[in-house]
Amino acid sequence: MGGRSSALPDTARRELLLHGAPGTATVLGLRRTSAGATESEWAFWVRVQTDGAQPYEARVRQRVQPAELDRMQPGDVVCCRVDPGDQDRLVLYVPALGDVAAVSISKILADGRRADATVLAAAPVAADYTGRQDPVLRLDLELRAWDEPKPWRVRLTQPVPLTAIGLIDLGQHLEVAFFTVDHGETVAVDWAASLGEE
Repeated sequence: MGGRSSALPDTARRELLLHGAPGTATVLGLRRTSAGATESEWAFWVRVQTDGAQPYEARVRQRVQPAELDRMQPGDVVCCRVDPGDQDRLVLYVPALGDVAAVSISKILADGRRADATVLAAAPVAADYTGRQDPVLRLDLELRAWDEPKPWRVRLTQPVPLTAIGLIDLGQHLEVAFFTVDHGETVAVDWAASLGEE
């Protein structure tokens, strides 16, 4: 994972937290870059979504408290603040409990509506990342739900369990959960259900 050579200074971090554009970031991968007594610097690979902009991928280094790290694992959605003049300059932070801006995959699977998804395309986005067992893939899907008048297309970037790799061939059907018709921001694949484990 490339990216910035070091974390933002505290003053720049505070400035971004106060004045940066709000957004959400899905953690695709992470690795430790240094160790300290109370916090460590980590390199994160994230997919960023801000209002009115296309999602994009970025790498960011920052110090993280151990208590926050449990909520910043691959697949988790965290909040971020982005420099409007430089989209690769951003700060990640764990949302407060009950923050509706961040929707985790587990929350979507637990509370979302159900739909059938047809695989249109699949491509690895974290093939060079060796810190995870499950590969991270970009999936283009067409969704159909019984309570929606017409199908819609989404693009997801999610970890795919190794046991489910055979399910992402062109034309295959997956079970997904979603909150609303969007471009994939509130959609998650239910791998257990797709594999028939539920």
